[in-house]
Amino acid sequence: MAKVLCVLYPDPQAGYPPPYARDSIPEIKVYADGQTAPTPQGPLGFKPGELVGCVSGNLGLRDYMEKNGHEFIVTSDKDSPDSVFEQHLPTADVIISQPFWPAYLTRERLEKARNLKLALTAGIGSDHVDLKAAAEKGVTVAEVTGSNCDSVAEHIVMSILAIVRNFLPSHTLSQAGVWNIADCVERSYDIQGMSFGTIGAGRIGLGVLERLKPFRMPLNYTQRHRLPAEVEERLGLTFHPTVESLVSSVDIVNLSIPLYPSTENLIDAQMLAKMKRGTYIVNCARARLVDQQAIIEAIDAGHIAGYAGDVWFPEPAPLAHPWRNMRFNGMTPHISGTSLSAQARYAAGTLEILEDFFSGRPIREEYLIVHGHGLAGTGAKSYTLK
Repeated sequence: MAKVLCVLYPDPQAGYPPPYARDSIPEIKVYADGQTAPTPQGPLGFKPGELVGCVSGNLGLRDYMEKNGHEFIVTSDKDSPDSVFEQHLPTADVIISQPFWPAYLTRERLEKARNLKLALTAGIGSDHVDLKAAAEKGVTVAEVTGSNCDSVAEHIVMSILAIVRNFLPSHTLSQAGVWNIADCVERSYDIQGMSFGTIGAGRIGLGVLERLKPFRMPLNYTQRHRLPAEVEERLGLTFHPTVESLVSSVDIVNLSIPLYPSTENLIDAQMLAKMKRGTYIVNCARARLVDQQAIIEAIDAGHIAGYAGDVWFPEPAPLAHPWRNMRFNGMTPHISGTSLSAQARYAAGTLEILEDFFSGRPIREEYLIVHGHGLAGTGAKSYTLK
């Protein structure tokens, strides 16, 4: 039997379970790219649409763990030297974490985790794990690829509209009982006709492009692997061979690429200077793709019109994090991929991965990031160990 250490975000402040707005959610069996949604063999330990991403929700895994005799520890206490996570790290066989409340598996922590065999991300994005160190140690890293891509794509489109239309300040004024229309619209524009560009057109980036096509915007993208010609033609896409070419040509820049050493601080002061005055930036990928201070300075200087983001570093962000009070921001606390709809899929995928792992069956290629001392599956297509 195994010791499974699961790190999830805290329960709602008003208590668990919360009052739900809806009785059910639509069932999604196949994703846009043809990949099937998670198909665990055993029953789900939750009703789809329930809040399972928090500690009391425990990803619906409690019954499965207890039935199979595994030791199952669920906590949100992860960062201090004497945290519950640190106490159980040395003897854990499996660690489950989420991108929204990441248990950072640094090289130092991986060295402490002498029994660790599987680092499982309930969601997508495994950059909170030192992938190189995991590969060297022979730790399998897996994630529920595809489970919340559409959720994040929807959030990105929402963020674009909110920041360009100046929705958030306008809503704040209405709550304050103010009817100052001029103050609301002095920074409000239509996105129709603006040029949009995404750095990265994988599952999420492509999902954003597809959702923006009806807005009659010129659509641009750049990434290592060019999309098929039929996709470019269908969406009317313009491919840019370099990030510099894209950011200098568009009005709205979106980041939808993984974080690894060569993409860290991709958007720095020099890259920001190449953008047109009044450019908007949306980042629901990873915070360290951009230079934090350079973003603030570009907004204060009036060069960048606004920054909407769902990702911070570290997470949770400290109260003194400068982005909390940054001008013209549309920040949210990493919620884009953990809607109740997304939770149903990534919790089911977590169960599927655990079933395969404990039974000795191969884990789906789409779910693998590191396996057999190297990048594998989706990891080989999305990450680099350099």
